[in-house]
Amino acid sequence: MARGGVNKAVVQAARMAILARGENPTIDAVRIEMGNTGSKTTIHRYLKELGEDQQPAETEPSEPIDDELLALVSRLAQRLKEQAQAPIDQAREQFEAQRKALESQLEQAREANIELHQQYEIQSLALTQESEALHETRALLQSEQTRNAGLNQALADFELRLQDKEEQIRSLEEKHLHARDALEHYRNAVKEQREQEHSRHESQVQQLQMELRQAQQSALVRQDEITQLHRDNERLLTENRGTLRELSLMQDQLKQSNSRQDQLLEQTARVDGERTLLQERLRVALLESQSLKQNVDEQVQINKSLELELTKAQAELVERPRQNDADPL
Repeated sequence: MARGGVNKAVVQAARMAILARGENPTIDAVRIEMGNTGSKTTIHRYLKELGEDQQPAETEPSEPIDDELLALVSRLAQRLKEQAQAPIDQAREQFEAQRKALESQLEQAREANIELHQQYEIQSLALTQESEALHETRALLQSEQTRNAGLNQALADFELRLQDKEEQIRSLEEKHLHARDALEHYRNAVKEQREQEHSRHESQVQQLQMELRQAQQSALVRQDEITQLHRDNERLLTENRGTLRELSLMQDQLKQSNSRQDQLLEQTARVDGERTLLQERLRVALLESQSLKQNVDEQVQINKSLELELTKAQAELVERPRQNDADPL
């Protein structure tokens, strides 16, 4: 189908103008006369129709055989040239379309490669940040472990002090029990002695009273010792309560430290998992980038091969009209 502005009348006008100048109305000459517009196939079809319409009648005198043969040879050469030019134009159009498609694919591959490179840089930056966060987390974990070891040592010291306090309390309680038993034994002995002395002679009353006073004084001394033991026991109990409170506080701190240590370990495991995922994504992105680069290289090789084939085809097509012009029909 003819393109816009090219029809049989236009071709006929161009042909007539060329004939008026005494030139041969070839396809190229007609196309140049029309301003380099129109398909050569369409121009050839219109020229063929115009040539058939303007063939001389049989009644008209025939041209000399040499002129007629020359005209026939010229028309045949022109038709051969046009027929050879048509596949060249078609091949050139196909090549241009294929070249544009390949250039578009190459541009898309380049854009994809740039995008993958940007993703690679972003993922590399994220991996670096995650690594720094992991180092900070590990440093914080080491600090917490050191602090936890200090708390454990302090707790062990407090437990040793608590054991010493408990030993002192047990010792005081044993002394208190011994003193109570001694006092009870002494009271029983005095009671027995008084009962025995009651049956004795009155002459011994003064001596018994003296011994009683001595016993009372000894009992007072024992009572003072027992009172002091009670005071020491109460003081130790008070210190023990304070030590227990400190121990409870230290145990709470130890629980908090252990909880924080567990959180840091979980965070470290999560960061390790994220780093592994980023490394896997980075590896996949690199593989895709290498695959795209290989595809681009293959497309470039195909493009070069097509360009070489087109160059050869153009050379053959240029050589073919020369051969056709040189070969006699």
